[in-house]
Amino acid sequence: MSDEEDPSVYLQHLHNREILWRDKQVFLQSKGYMLRSRYRPNWVPSWLTSGRHPFRSEDGIELPLAGHLIDAIRVADGKMVYIKRIEAGNFREASLATALYADPLRQDPMNHTVPIYEVFSDPEAPDVSYMVMPFLRYPDDPPFESVGEVMEFVDQVLEGLVFMHDQGVAHRDCALANIMMDASRMYPDSFHPVHLDHAPDGFIRARRRPRSRAGVKYYFIDYGISSVFGPGQSGKLVTGVLGRDQDAPELSDVTPYDPFAVDVFLIGNMLRTTFLEIYSNTEFLKLLILRATHPTPSDRPTARDLLRLWVRERRHISFLDKAWRLQKRDELAVVSVARDCLSMLGSVFSYAGSFAR
Repeated sequence: MSDEEDPSVYLQHLHNREILWRDKQVFLQSKGYMLRSRYRPNWVPSWLTSGRHPFRSEDGIELPLAGHLIDAIRVADGKMVYIKRIEAGNFREASLATALYADPLRQDPMNHTVPIYEVFSDPEAPDVSYMVMPFLRYPDDPPFESVGEVMEFVDQVLEGLVFMHDQGVAHRDCALANIMMDASRMYPDSFHPVHLDHAPDGFIRARRRPRSRAGVKYYFIDYGISSVFGPGQSGKLVTGVLGRDQDAPELSDVTPYDPFAVDVFLIGNMLRTTFLEIYSNTEFLKLLILRATHPTPSDRPTARDLLRLWVRERRHISFLDKAWRLQKRDELAVVSVARDCLSMLGSVFSYAGSFAR
């Protein structure tokens, strides 16, 4: 086996994206953030002395391809965070994110913009800064399991959209990939930042609580193409076709359009593709989605009116329906019956437990 094929050899060598962070480890530690052992100066691979295979060694776990991000531990409280490297051209995004989470806005319960703990400059590179935020993961990892979990997601996403629009901010890229969740309460013993289903050692299966019991919070991220308008500003129109979801019919590089109406469309379209098309028992979202994705932008509700509509619709969903498992549309009948029986038992015990408490 050549050195290029032998993990005990090639995993000793850091990629360029990893070297960049290793070289900043001492600086980041001075700011109160500790990187994993792989990225510390004078790191010696543990497998050279432990006898364990490098694939079974935590310091053999490489940094993912997104080299502008790295996980770290905040020394003050042991909390896992993300540190994002920002270059001069992206300072606007960082400024907007910071402003949306500044006091007193951060106290607003409808604020679901990503928390920004701090932003600091690189003393050796004036055009580089570092933005620290909670360690977040995609909202469908782990997958949604019950109707109630979907309802809670819709609650928070619509609240967050209303909040941003009230601040004059049109996100313009409200895809599922730009909504993240803080899952720390689901994992009482924490989890590994790369091997997300595993404990901090990277290999033992992490203990996980259902999100419906743990409680999670969802956040909008990535304001790279967002538009900001001042109070009372007229002509709140934009052009441009950037963004993950290209289905909004009015998107154009030439003809100006209302970016707030596009946000409403994008949220409706995300709910359709993420839930309504996948699960048979999410029909309660149909009216919301139909209104939000109306082909005529002026006929769509505002974000606030969409939230009001949702509040009315969710009242019709019973306690037992909320506790019911999500049923995939392509699920085999015999599988569905068996899973429904288990779900019914769980719902009954949960319902009885609510009275016992």
